[in-house]
Amino acid sequence: MLEEICKKAKDASIQMAKLSSDQKNKALCQMADALEANAEKILSANLLDVKTAEVKGVKSSLLDRLSLDQKKIQNMAKELREVSTLADPIGTVLSSYTHSNGLIIKQIRVPLGVVGVIYESRPNVTSDSAGVCIKSGNAVILRGGSDALQSNLAIGEVLRDALLCTDVPIDAIQVVNSPDRKAAEEIMSMNKYIDVLVPRGGADLINTVIEKSKIPVIETGTGNCHIYVAEDADLEVATPIIINAKIQRPGVCNAAEKLLVNSKIAKTYLPEIIAELRKNEVEVRGDQKTCHIVSDVKAATEQDWYTEYLDLIIGVKVVEDLSEAILHINKYGTKHSEAIITQDSSKATRFLQEIDAAAVYWNASTRFTDGNQFGLGTEIGISTQKLHARGPMSIQHLTTTKHVIVGNGQIRK
Repeated sequence: MLEEICKKAKDASIQMAKLSSDQKNKALCQMADALEANAEKILSANLLDVKTAEVKGVKSSLLDRLSLDQKKIQNMAKELREVSTLADPIGTVLSSYTHSNGLIIKQIRVPLGVVGVIYESRPNVTSDSAGVCIKSGNAVILRGGSDALQSNLAIGEVLRDALLCTDVPIDAIQVVNSPDRKAAEEIMSMNKYIDVLVPRGGADLINTVIEKSKIPVIETGTGNCHIYVAEDADLEVATPIIINAKIQRPGVCNAAEKLLVNSKIAKTYLPEIIAELRKNEVEVRGDQKTCHIVSDVKAATEQDWYTEYLDLIIGVKVVEDLSEAILHINKYGTKHSEAIITQDSSKATRFLQEIDAAAVYWNASTRFTDGNQFGLGTEIGISTQKLHARGPMSIQHLTTTKHVIVGNGQIRK
């Protein structure tokens, strides 16, 4: 059954590569309209998933990622319409030149083909991924987690039905209806049909896909994100950034998980910022120096420094200088999003150059690492690897290139 889904997606991808921008855009708008028109159906399915998660004792930050409401569905529709307004990357000429032998050689953008997405918890990923893939001329196979199964199936059915009156083939969107892990592993072996695999979720999911997939993987990494407050930081700027980065949506990958504070300001600033974090119900875990300054802070373990909490928890460490901050981040970070708060441009420049991450910030919240926030449109994920794409991946990143060569009888001697 799964192989049949993959075959259909492969056939659909051939048709997708032929479509015009207008044909794809009309389909995206039709999909957006269908989401809004079928909101009650989607919300009813989502309620089943949420109730099941509550019975299982899923923590509130992850329930937030799972839960839908009218506003979120409207936003899903809005993002599909926004994708329709983006410039179509397909057919873009990246380079063109005439060789000395008279050959005209062009390099153009073309679709990847079939994109497989294996993801957890967030049902909006179903529509976001479908939209980005359709606009970039790809077919998509979506395999969500068991916790959002009913939501994903409902959204997938709505989106597929919306394609019936468009030029986009219905099989360009496929939702795998099995929550069994064996189905996910079977997808990872379908390199005959699927051109690239994108995992979205926690470290366990991502590592499993990387280890077992026979298909090229674009790693959308976990977010153990740090904020370093230098000794010269404007603390009136620093505090709102830290609070925003930690509490706005603690269950997402660009939320701050660790706070590093320079030792020269630690005695005065740590009591202040920890009090603010606690006002927002954040549990603080600190190194020995932090616990000495604020005695009732829970002691952090070595494992804490590696952990992406996805919850109202933050690790706090006192560091001597910028060098120690950089060493700590490059050791424990996940190459996602890292920030420095400083008024010194030379410190900021060094931090931005030496930190190995997909996104680095100077005096701003890590929460901006997002396709829409960067002006790229809805993303399929945030890549933390270095090959093919890095950072928020939107439509232009779901393409590859083709060389088109035009001659007039040339032969190689």
